[in-house]
Amino acid sequence: MIAPPVFGRRPTAVADGTVVSLERDASGQPGLLTVLPEASVADLRAACMARLDANTVAFMTSERLTTDIERLISEIANERRIHINRREQRALATELVHDILGLGPLEPLLEDDSINDIMVNGPDKTFIERQGKVVLTNVRFRDTAHLANICQRIASSVGRRIDESSPMVDARLKDGSRVNIVFPPLALDGPYMSIRKFGRSTVDLARLVEWKALTPPVARILEIASRGRLNIVISGGTGSGKTTMMNALSRLIDAGERVVTVEDAAELQFQQPHVVRLETRPVSLEGRGEITQRDLVRNALRMRPDRIIIGEVRGAEAFDMLQAMNTGHDGSMSTIHANTTRDAVTRIENMVQMGNMGLPSRAIRTQIVSSVDLIVQVERHRDGGRRVTQVTEVCGMEGETITLNDIFQFTVRGEGPDGKLFGDYRVSRMPPGFLTRLAYFGLDKAWRAAIADADDN
Repeated sequence: MIAPPVFGRRPTAVADGTVVSLERDASGQPGLLTVLPEASVADLRAACMARLDANTVAFMTSERLTTDIERLISEIANERRIHINRREQRALATELVHDILGLGPLEPLLEDDSINDIMVNGPDKTFIERQGKVVLTNVRFRDTAHLANICQRIASSVGRRIDESSPMVDARLKDGSRVNIVFPPLALDGPYMSIRKFGRSTVDLARLVEWKALTPPVARILEIASRGRLNIVISGGTGSGKTTMMNALSRLIDAGERVVTVEDAAELQFQQPHVVRLETRPVSLEGRGEITQRDLVRNALRMRPDRIIIGEVRGAEAFDMLQAMNTGHDGSMSTIHANTTRDAVTRIENMVQMGNMGLPSRAIRTQIVSSVDLIVQVERHRDGGRRVTQVTEVCGMEGETITLNDIFQFTVRGEGPDGKLFGDYRVSRMPPGFLTRLAYFGLDKAWRAAIADADDN
């Protein structure tokens, strides 16, 4: 459970107009039950903010600012004869520092590495995702204006604006976490904010095996595919682990390769020394200056890349992705939203058609077959676990239909006493069409051994 937010964030009204705040000590255990007038808390907060010099505060560390604000609160409380103990002073000082330098009541959530997503549905409802499960927290903003101020601070930090005239924005926090904000009048219950947290620890295939996202033979096959410079598309739903899988596969790219990444919001964590990171730019308030993923992919082709990594394909840039994969940039990767690997192929075709290329369906499908070697499907199951459910080869064309071969397909067999699902992989022994390319890298025997190992298990 998340510790109750400090001072004024989880008020419980009582008959005489006061609020009850259950303080906690440094260990997180319940402490003294203190009854304080809500007006006194607001008075202290306002008086303290009025005495702070914005220019000085901007250059102070959070520890120094907390100490100074705590001393200031004590002075103001003495002047106004407000009874407040040291614990309450510390709690209010911490709250004010979070409001001034951070994201207010969201700061404890951002510091918790076990939380993957933070979803704010107005000032009174904040949800988190932890271990694949979405739960309601007791985090509260003081009011709609408090939440709106936090949202505007996030937008302004990346040079963007959020208000009624521009009610939607994508931004990125200092640690790389991705933020989406929707403002009234589009948001009916106050501002909405979704934060996809940026993982601080690197994840590789071995870690995914520990998390039971896949088995060692499947991990070995994906390792061979990455080292053998196969073109890979990772598909799945929102929050299924596509970016995590992309990061894990990227760790296998040789340090001598030049990699160009194209993203809407930078999330990829590459460890290689030669990485060029590109990020899109939205349209300005004057309606100019937009740089789309398609523009960046086209430009990336002129930057002498060995591999082009596209964070996520959503539209007409799918055509340029196929062009990159089919013009000597072997080993390129991308992610896409789809429910199955077959759906992923259909979505790529539809997105190419969104670009109004005027290409017939057969030409688009031929391009897909010649460009994409492998599709990896990841899925978040009902127990909260994220798993690789399909590893599919794009084989070729039979008439007007693209033929696929499921090298691995996961089947759920049941549920354990701990509520976790378990299952196994069905393995195809059919030799893939790209076996010749693997032989060029000396990986064909390793591929056969991994398939045989998976079949034995």
